[in-house]
Amino acid sequence: MIDAQGAVQVKGTVHTWSASLAVSVDYMQEQPSPQSKWFRNRFLHAPMAYIFLWVLAIWFIEIVDSFVLDDRLQANGIRPRDTSGLTGIVWSPFLYSNFGHVFSNTAPFVAMGFLVSLRDKNRWFVVTFTAMLGGGLLTWLFAAGGNHIGLSGIVFSYFGYLLGYAFFTRSVRSMAIAAVTGFLYGTMLLGLVPRPGISWEGHLSGVAVGVIIAAIYKDERETSKARQRTEPQAWEADEPWLE
Repeated sequence: MIDAQGAVQVKGTVHTWSASLAVSVDYMQEQPSPQSKWFRNRFLHAPMAYIFLWVLAIWFIEIVDSFVLDDRLQANGIRPRDTSGLTGIVWSPFLYSNFGHVFSNTAPFVAMGFLVSLRDKNRWFVVTFTAMLGGGLLTWLFAAGGNHIGLSGIVFSYFGYLLGYAFFTRSVRSMAIAAVTGFLYGTMLLGLVPRPGISWEGHLSGVAVGVIIAAIYKDERETSKARQRTEPQAWEADEPWLE
């Protein structure tokens, strides 16, 4: 009897310990470490991951186009007011004339794309794809002619958005970001001057789209601030005379 009870007791102890261990292991699996959460939030679920993937894609495409396809992909850019060139609105950000062209677009795309994404996680997606589609359409409608390729339209949209948002909101954070942008890439304004061989129409379209997006987000920010002013604070909840 004692042995049986002892056996049962020991067996129950082992069973309980095993169950506790299983629960503990399950809890550890369900609760990722702060380092893994930081990595997922900053890279896997953040715009920087997509920015780097975009950069890898354009370099890969240029390598294949240069060494395998004899630069045949370059012809698929935006050709203004040519219906066959409408597809270039989507393809042009991935096509380049040479490796120097890719390199000159890569650094500002990464740097200003990061600055755009600082506001919130979705801002980069909105600015980037609105710039690609809206700026590309404006280029197709109003550019003089030629074959417009490269990321510069999106890059100029970043530039217009960052400076425009600072101008409209006048917040300390946005003005600091605009100051960094102007210091690093202020010479980009020369890209708006009409010159042969430069898609200045695409640059101008990009800046215009970026400023328009900044104006739209400015209105959203003012609406949010007004809503915050009208909502009672926690310390006002028990103060009926403030109603």
